[in-house]
Amino acid sequence: MSIFSGIWVPLITPFADGEVDHAALRALVRRYADAGIAGLVALGTTGEPAALDAAEQDAVLATILDEAQAAARGADAQALPVLVGVSGNHTASMLERIEQLNPLPIAGVLMAAPYYIRPSQAGIVGHFMALADASDKPVVLYDIPYRTGVRLELDTLLTLAAHPRIQAVKDCAGSLDTTLALIRDGRLQVLTGEDITIFNTLCLGGSGAIAASAHLRPERFVALYRALSAGRLDEGRRIFHELAPLIQSLFAEPNPAPVKALLAAQGLIRNELRMPMTPAGDALVAQLGELEGLDQIEPHAGALYLR
Repeated sequence: MSIFSGIWVPLITPFADGEVDHAALRALVRRYADAGIAGLVALGTTGEPAALDAAEQDAVLATILDEAQAAARGADAQALPVLVGVSGNHTASMLERIEQLNPLPIAGVLMAAPYYIRPSQAGIVGHFMALADASDKPVVLYDIPYRTGVRLELDTLLTLAAHPRIQAVKDCAGSLDTTLALIRDGRLQVLTGEDITIFNTLCLGGSGAIAASAHLRPERFVALYRALSAGRLDEGRRIFHELAPLIQSLFAEPNPAPVKALLAAQGLIRNELRMPMTPAGDALVAQLGELEGLDQIEPHAGALYLR
């Protein structure tokens, strides 16, 4: 089975008094490794990379990689795979970043289409082909048009699938036709990035999910994947219906604010974000606490920092 299957957690970046909280980050890596997740995504959208300077991004990645290796159990155990988000709309700058990442023990790079400038599909193909040529590691495409302003059309995805290092896609386009076509084609592993579609995508033959909501109840998300992969549909359906209210609430406000609020309520991190992101509202925090059975949770605004 491809490495790009199962439940992957796109890690948040915890802050404490405005600085990256590396101790909390290490604890999160251990938590998800123990839960049986398939891998981690460092510096994805959920990790607020746009609010981190270059040195902070490198430090966050180093901490995640170090703890992912330490979490391996036994002499023959493999480190938990780590994908790294690489974003931008300047191909030359992204090529430089790929060259920096090549020597590191990462599982691959996750890359969205160039944002804001809305290039043609031919430009998108050229962009990704150049980056894949430069990468020593596998590439996971990230199709998320509501963030980038341009979607990866099916013909584009199928063209890119011919590149030997382009191996998977994080599917956030909201097109059932495209999802089905990619699964039927079989060359790209399809990981849903829309958490509420995990059940559908797995039942259709998708390979897994990169799911921000799996920060909470990670064991249940893993159980969902394992049940459906083994054909235990009734069990998988029960687990999904158990998780669906949490998933919906975690995306009621911009990610990762709700995830951070609930992790903070559980004492795992501080409820801090960097501008322009804002903490989850009091009403949502109370709702999340109720869903997770945290009777003593008190809604609060959290902390904001400028960097």
